[in-house]
Amino acid sequence: MAITYKDSGVDLELYEESMQRLPRLMHRTFTPRVLRNDGGFAGLFALDFSQRLFARNYEQPILVSGTDGVGTKLKVAIGAERHTTIGIDLVAMCVNDVLCTGAEPLFFLDYVAMGKDNPALLEQLVQGISDGCIEAECSLIGGETAIMPDHYHTGDYELAGFCVGVVDKKDMVSGKSIADGDVILGVNSSGIHSNGYSLARKIIFDKAGLKLDSYVPDLQQTVADALLEPTLLYSKLTRKVLSHYKVKNVVHGLAHITGGGLLENTERILPPTVDLVFERGSWEVSPVFQWLQRLGEVEQSEMDHVFNMGVGFVLIVRPYFAASIQSMVQQLGFQCWPIGEAKAGTGKSRFAS
Repeated sequence: MAITYKDSGVDLELYEESMQRLPRLMHRTFTPRVLRNDGGFAGLFALDFSQRLFARNYEQPILVSGTDGVGTKLKVAIGAERHTTIGIDLVAMCVNDVLCTGAEPLFFLDYVAMGKDNPALLEQLVQGISDGCIEAECSLIGGETAIMPDHYHTGDYELAGFCVGVVDKKDMVSGKSIADGDVILGVNSSGIHSNGYSLARKIIFDKAGLKLDSYVPDLQQTVADALLEPTLLYSKLTRKVLSHYKVKNVVHGLAHITGGGLLENTERILPPTVDLVFERGSWEVSPVFQWLQRLGEVEQSEMDHVFNMGVGFVLIVRPYFAASIQSMVQQLGFQCWPIGEAKAGTGKSRFAS
C-alpha cells in the first residue's frame, strides 16, 4: 500500500486551511508602504515613500534587525491552553531591542513550528502576533509555519520572530554620548515579560507546588494570569520622545531590560569612561517579583540578575530635559521614574552603596 505525506503526520489540506486563516491577520497590520504580494515567496516593504501621511525620505538609512523567541513562557501558555497573547510577547522581544538604536520598526516576520497542524491554534498564535505588530506600529508581512511530527509533541509549538527597522545615521542612539550627570529614567514593565521563566517555573511549580489555576492572594490573580501577562511594547514611547527632539541630541542611551536585568542590559551600551549608578527604592518593584522572591527564598543579587524587577525599558537623557521626558512618557500611560544617574567611571552599571 502506497504511503502518503498524510500518513507521516502532515495533512496538506489541513495546512491549506491554516494558511487561509492568516491573510486577514496580516493585512490589518499593513501600511501603504507594504507592497501586497499575497502568495509570493517574500514580503515587500518600501523604504522611501512620498505619500504625505507616511512620507519617509532618508538621507543615510541604516537598517536595524533583531530576532528572538519567547523562551519557556511557551510552556505556561501551552499548559494553560491560552495562546492569544504569547504572540505579543514574541513581537515585543524583537521590536523593543530594535528600538534601542532609535530605529522605527518597519516590518515583522514570524516562524511557527508545530508537531501537528492545528488551524485554530495557529490562528490564535498569529492573532497575538498581529495584535503585537499593531501596538508596535510595524507590519506583519510574512512568516513560515512548519509542521514537524515526531520533533514536537502534539500540542507543543515553537515561536521565533524577526524584526527590521530603520534609522537615519545622524539620528542613531548608540550610548556613546552618555555623559557624567545624565539622568536615568526607568519605564515600568508589565511584570516578568519574557525572561526568567525557567527560574519562575522552578519556584512556583517545583518548590511551592502550585498549579496554573492556583489563586495567589498577594497578586489577586491566578498563577496563569500572573505568568501570561504580555510584554509591554515601547514603540509609541520612543517615537514620541525622539520625534519631539529632532534637532537636539537629548536621548543619549536606550536599553531594553531583559535577561541579565537592569545592570547587564544598561552596561552593554556604556562608553568606557562613564558608570551608571542606580538608586534602589526609586522605582516600584512589581508585586510579582516580591512574591517570587519570598516564595523561592531567592537572593536579591539573583533576582537582579535574572528579572527586570519592574523596569522594562530605560532612557538615559540630558538632565535639563529629564522632567519633560518623564512627563511625556507618563502621558502615554506608562509609569516613569528617575532611577539613577551617570557618573564618571569605567563603563560599569551598579547600585548605589
